[in-house]
Amino acid sequence: MPAVAGYAQGKCEVARSSRPVKGPASYFPLIEKQYGKPVEHWFKVLDAISDRKHMEQGAMLKSEHKMGHGAANALVAYHKAKRRA
Repeated sequence: MPAVAGYAQGKCEVARSSRPVKGPASYFPLIEKQYGKPVEHWFKVLDAISDRKHMEQGAMLKSEHKMGHGAANALVAYHKAKRRA
């Protein structure tokens, strides 16, 4: 999976168009801080279960990694959107 657009080195950056990062990517700094791993780690976890539905992927992050609902949903939504693009 390519690097996260508008996001680098553990910090949300202002996009080239001078607009702040919005949507699921806006959660990434908090996810990295709270769960101690870069978002790329979580995308690899999701790659391994990419055949599952959105809710099943989120449930796995919550049950196996003790992730909160908002963080899990943000990662899954971003990951699925990038795979479709």
